[in-house]
Amino acid sequence: MKNDGFLRIAAATPHIRVADCVSNKAAISALLRAANEQGVSAIVFPELCLTGYTCGDLFHDTTLLQAAERALQELIEESASYHLLAVVGLPAAFGASLYNVAAVFCRGKLLGLTAKSHIPNYSEFYEARHFSPAPDTPIPVTFCGQETLLGRERIYSCADAPEFTVGVEICEDLWVPAPPSEALALSGATVLLNLSASDEIIGKAAYRRSLVQGQSGRLLCAYAYADAGRGESTQDMVFAGHDLIAENGTILAETKRFRNEMAICDVDVQRLAADRRRSNTFAPGAALPRTAFSLPLRELSLLREIPPTPFVPQSQAHLAERCEEILALQAGGLVTRLKHTGIRRAVVGLSGGLDSTLAILITAVAMKLLDRPASDIIAVTMPCFGTTDRTRDNAVELAER
Repeated sequence: MKNDGFLRIAAATPHIRVADCVSNKAAISALLRAANEQGVSAIVFPELCLTGYTCGDLFHDTTLLQAAERALQELIEESASYHLLAVVGLPAAFGASLYNVAAVFCRGKLLGLTAKSHIPNYSEFYEARHFSPAPDTPIPVTFCGQETLLGRERIYSCADAPEFTVGVEICEDLWVPAPPSEALALSGATVLLNLSASDEIIGKAAYRRSLVQGQSGRLLCAYAYADAGRGESTQDMVFAGHDLIAENGTILAETKRFRNEMAICDVDVQRLAADRRRSNTFAPGAALPRTAFSLPLRELSLLREIPPTPFVPQSQAHLAERCEEILALQAGGLVTRLKHTGIRRAVVGLSGGLDSTLAILITAVAMKLLDRPASDIIAVTMPCFGTTDRTRDNAVELAER
């Protein structure tokens, strides 16, 4: 949001019908309108969502390709009155090649076509039957009545907010050993958008979640993942619309599967930029081609809940685990110290307050790790003018225990 470093982003799964571009455009249009009303600045939709991912050999049909281009043009024209950047997937033919592309547009202008780099052709996927990988160098094209560039690894940067810099990759691009998002992040992209059609098999949802979460942490970025949902499923493949938004290793928003919903959350792009400056191992890479866009940001109420105790887990289960970890870490350090110094007994001053309580608990754990008796701990209490009966009694009881 304006002046605060927060940016509202969304990943949405529309209800689609395979090969029905008119119906699909209407579904996407409704979600675009809803996102704009909720103050979203960037929204991503699933892979090939204007036609459907499971069109098969219909991808070679000129009528379908022309219908997809017309539908996209209508969406671009509608976006002229919206204050957001949108990314929509569709097939696009140029010359002898057919590409799986992400159309990036904002306020009535087509900013670029990012083509899928890695084309899967294994197991249930056979995309190489239809699509070519993204060209190595950008190609000037005319699409939807506008001149733009088709290529890979392109940065889209907001002139009104320097930290609002977007990179785009498509489905399989994230699953390969060296995803395009690495180069995009190292070239400055703080927000990465992924258009996906990831089918469901047992255990895949957890892996998908960890992949998005891990990539956002490794790249110190916000990562929004839009997945194909109901309407795409066939007798061979089932899609669940599992949309995810992560920031720097934390999942901030996630839709329930098989619902076709929209995940919305606020990400802190200024914090991401600061984290990158602080991390001396986050070395900027080669500068990638950039396309600028203008998008004045709006003042909004913060959707995101900021915990008053950010370093304390909110759930009791995670809190107990964190406390055990703290005790183990500090006791481990004390064990090493006691071994090095050869000290047989540890003296701990007890005030009855929190700090000295933690100190004697850690000492007790360390003694157990050394297989030494509790009698090797000497607890001392030194009452003074600030000592109350309660704190002194607490100190005595703790020492006895």
